Amino acid sequence: MSKNKNSQAKLVLTQMISDIFEKNKNIALNHKQVAAKLNLQDADSANTILEILVEQTENGVFIRPERGKFRLKELKIFVIGKVDMTADGSAFIVPDDEFEKDIFVGPRKLRNALHGDKVKVYVFAKKTSGRKNEGEVVEIITRAKTDFIGVAKISERFAFIIPDDRKMLHDIFVPMADLNGAKNGQKVQVSITDWPEGAKNPIGKIINVLGTQGENNTEMNAILAQYGFPLSFPAAVEQEANEIPETVSEDEIKGRKDFRNTVTFTIDPADAKDFDDAISFKKLPNGNYEIGVHIADVSHYVKPKTNLDKEAYERATSVYLVDRVIPMLPERLSNGVCSLRPNEDKLCFAAVFELDEHANLLSQWFGRTAIHSNRRFSYEEAQEVIETKQGDFAEEILKLNELAYILRDKKFKDGAISFESTEVKFKLDEHGKPTGVYIKERKDAHKLIEDYMLLANRKVAEFIAKKGKGKQKYTFVYRSHDSPNLENLNNFATFAARFGYKINMKTDKEIAKSLNYLMEDVEGKKEQNILTQLAIRSMAKAIYTTKKTSHYGLAFDYYTHFTSPIRRYPDVMVHRLLALYLDGGKSANEDEYETASSHSSAMEKRAADAERASIKYKQAEYLEGNVGSIFTGIISGVTEWGMYVEIIENKCEGMIRLRDITDDFYVLDEKNYCIVGQRKHKKYQLGDEVQVKVKKVDLSKRQIDFALIQD
Repeated sequence: MSKNKNSQAKLVLTQMISDIFEKNKNIALNHKQVAAKLNLQDADSANTILEILVEQTENGVFIRPERGKFRLKELKIFVIGKVDMTADGSAFIVPDDEFEKDIFVGPRKLRNALHGDKVKVYVFAKKTSGRKNEGEVVEIITRAKTDFIGVAKISERFAFIIPDDRKMLHDIFVPMADLNGAKNGQKVQVSITDWPEGAKNPIGKIINVLGTQGENNTEMNAILAQYGFPLSFPAAVEQEANEIPETVSEDEIKGRKDFRNTVTFTIDPADAKDFDDAISFKKLPNGNYEIGVHIADVSHYVKPKTNLDKEAYERATSVYLVDRVIPMLPERLSNGVCSLRPNEDKLCFAAVFELDEHANLLSQWFGRTAIHSNRRFSYEEAQEVIETKQGDFAEEILKLNELAYILRDKKFKDGAISFESTEVKFKLDEHGKPTGVYIKERKDAHKLIEDYMLLANRKVAEFIAKKGKGKQKYTFVYRSHDSPNLENLNNFATFAARFGYKINMKTDKEIAKSLNYLMEDVEGKKEQNILTQLAIRSMAKAIYTTKKTSHYGLAFDYYTHFTSPIRRYPDVMVHRLLALYLDGGKSANEDEYETASSHSSAMEKRAADAERASIKYKQAEYLEGNVGSIFTGIISGVTEWGMYVEIIENKCEGMIRLRDITDDFYVLDEKNYCIVGQRKHKKYQLGDEVQVKVKKVDLSKRQIDFALIQD
């Protein structure tokens, strides 16, 4: 047996021996007792066990409490965790058990584990090279991913793919038979098929040729593939979508509330094609207002267990890149059948409210409706009606806006937090190249729609949660948001104080109130984006779950996502559950819906990362034509190797590397969000204004390097 295989066999046996001690509460045993508990009767096995016990006692794994007997020095010597790769090829294993410390693993002891993989690690008890926790990977439990995006380097006899992912430190060898038509220098998607023991590089096959490096289409598809979003729909899914009729029959309208003669319209971005939501408006004889929030009835068309449903579940969300939307549902549904287009009969699931002049909610109704939208407004058109007080449906829009203001005020009085972060948009030419950058403004028309969507989401969640009170609990999918971690919030409050903003930490309500003052005060100022981003980072992340109902950021006891089923799978689940319970059905299986909720939360994060990557790419592409130009920016982040700066005028973010600042030796002061010169004590603080020159742009890595212009 080779030395490598022999040491691996010993590691496996060490683990089996350790398990025996763990199962027996770590009582002292001799080598024969251990052999008996492992059902190994022969003398050779008993001798090998003795050999391991003696050897590993010297290594500090076992101790000898009495002659001939052994027990574990520490109970846990095998730990399961996630690989976090470093740039030098070593890694830290972050244990699943949050109370355990990270374990350092050197490059030679990683056993082909890659960034993000779930692994089992043998932890050395003996301290080596001054580190406390050091170990060796003994098993790769699950691969985080096997597909990578990279550039093909092809010679006459062999080919390698050089991955874009900075945490993937191995080139992937591809046999000539598995090139799938790729040419040298093209960007491709490669799948690892094998990694023979002892081989330096994994072996893979090309599954997608994405195109020429640097072309807009290639790069956007590369981002989608990198984050695991498919580039097209399977034929079976398209076929199911094509079989659904575009028009609505009178039969389908029977059994629904008919709103086709009630004034109804949609308000969406100018370039939108998937209209999820419409608003109906009617003044009632008693002087109150009936406001209907009508949502595309996706669950009427997408039935459980169909190919359409399985695909929508897997994707879980539409993805919005800078220049395109990758829909959750095929275009026939997202832009056609389900989209609430004007002057067409459409099927909806609605939340209908009766509000008085003071926006007090007097009654509510949930159920299936039929609508006929009278008009499709863009946000800009609706905003013009609000500002000029004239135009189509001016009376309805102005009253809706007036009531929305009252709903908004109530929300903030109850402790909701207003995060108005700036949204970067690009002007693109016909090849997708950015010719300009602008900041998208949120005006009353945006907020009006948002307020009625919040009302519908909140009341649907409340209706189900309260329906289950005292009797049985009804399984439901909530959009839950935890209160912030106080340590994170304290750090943020300390930083905000440098700009003269005070955060009152006494109660959740006081925190919310002072955060709102800050957000209001900071609007339009140069530090707005940084303070908003830091405030959001100090908050917990909102997730989908069946377990918790409340939303801290909105100050709602009950909240869900009901209003966007064309682009979010959780909303489809919410429609199905609401329909089930309105029809008197029993509570659905909680475990099944919790699993689906976790999957949706993970995919939502992945979509947000892909969207961010596409923005980063366009920012880099925009500044590529500005190398050598000087801009004013704000320090937006500090790390031990550099500081990030966001240019004020276009929100592009790049890095100044500390080694490039030559007037002193600078180090990170993590606690005070700054870097400090060791001799002259000059400080560069998060939020400081600096002048930068665009030094270098690496499009393939979506990286922008700045040089600091010093006084």
